[in-house]
Amino acid sequence: MVRKRLTERWRRLGRTARILLAAGVAAVLVGGGAGAWALTREETAQAQAMQVQATSGTVKETVSASGTVEAAETADLSFEVSGTVTKIYAAEGDTVKKGDALARVDDTTLVAGRTAAKSALTAAQEQLDTDESAGASDVQIASDEAAVAAAEADLDSARQAVDDAVLRATIGGTITGFDIAVGDVVGSSSGSSGSSSGGSGGDSGGSGSSMGGSSGGTSSDSSSTSTSTGTVSIVSAGDHVVEATVSADDAASLKKGLQATVTVNGVDEEVFGTVATVGKVAETSSSGAAVFPVSITVTGERDDLYPGTSATAEITVKQREDVLTVTSAAITTDGDQAYVQKVVEGKTVKTAVTIGEVYGTTTEITDGLAEGDTVEIEGFTRPGGSRSGSQEGGQEGGFGGFGGEGETGQMPGGGQFPGGGMPQMGGGQ
Repeated sequence: MVRKRLTERWRRLGRTARILLAAGVAAVLVGGGAGAWALTREETAQAQAMQVQATSGTVKETVSASGTVEAAETADLSFEVSGTVTKIYAAEGDTVKKGDALARVDDTTLVAGRTAAKSALTAAQEQLDTDESAGASDVQIASDEAAVAAAEADLDSARQAVDDAVLRATIGGTITGFDIAVGDVVGSSSGSSGSSSGGSGGDSGGSGSSMGGSSGGTSSDSSSTSTSTGTVSIVSAGDHVVEATVSADDAASLKKGLQATVTVNGVDEEVFGTVATVGKVAETSSSGAAVFPVSITVTGERDDLYPGTSATAEITVKQREDVLTVTSAAITTDGDQAYVQKVVEGKTVKTAVTIGEVYGTTTEITDGLAEGDTVEIEGFTRPGGSRSGSQEGGQEGGFGGFGGEGETGQMPGGGQFPGGGMPQMGGGQ
């Protein structure tokens, strides 16, 4: 009967309890001759039991994600106009603010284009005034108005081109790359004034051919001058995100706004964040499994995080307060009814409980226990007693012991120890 009860309880134990118990058995088996002697001495059997308390607290259900820390904002900048770099205002490693000047190109041609655009607008407006005063036809007036509008657009473009002669930071942060030097010819590649005017310089009307001549003046009309893109890279300082992935099974439970606790490689304290986006298109991980991208915004500014650092995140998808739980290993079942061995005045009392959700190695108790109640997790009974076979069996509701001498000791899971108790080690008597 004891062996049957032991087998049934073993089958009901969770995977964690089984692993721990199996490890305990293995440790006994490999203990050597000295261990066997200690276990088979003639002494009173002692049950290896442990007492734990039912506790109340917050329980969480989380989803794991892994990825890397990245800057919250990045910018790769280059000149919008063509020209020769005349001044440099910053360098790689510098910290800049939004709007700070980084470099400048020669704007002589751009300023001339702006002046020409102003003159063109003035002429268009004068022509409109003259025709209106002369009572010109509606068609002529409409044509004059269109010319004024076009001249105004050209002037706006010319003014913007002059402004663009200075490359400015679009975000605040640290410069991580600066591929510009004085003397570099930046902007569109050009060979003749016609091809150059197709770039940004063409917006200023008459300035297009002049700009083309500036960038292509070192070569003949039939050749092309190679120009540098002249890029500057900036990453935001202090603000970070974690770009991570989650398994396909977990992606459905995620949404924007969920809280996350992030562990960053090389950072001792926990980092907190909020889910910003959850990808809808699967990617393939290095192992070939389907994963979904998740972006987590790190809370607050941090000066101890660096782009490219690996990180893992635990995203809370469900959280409950004041949940009473007890170690799952303390629970046994008989049919549909769950029980614990509650300690009352130093003695164990088999107590019926109602269980709820399972959280890792703990189980929610909805009825039958109160916070602070002590329950016993029963373990093995060490072999003892005389060689006559007088050996105390396992405690009621626990893991139980092995049979006495002359019996077949039943291991949890169905294995047997012939002759009862533990197997004899080599050389032991």
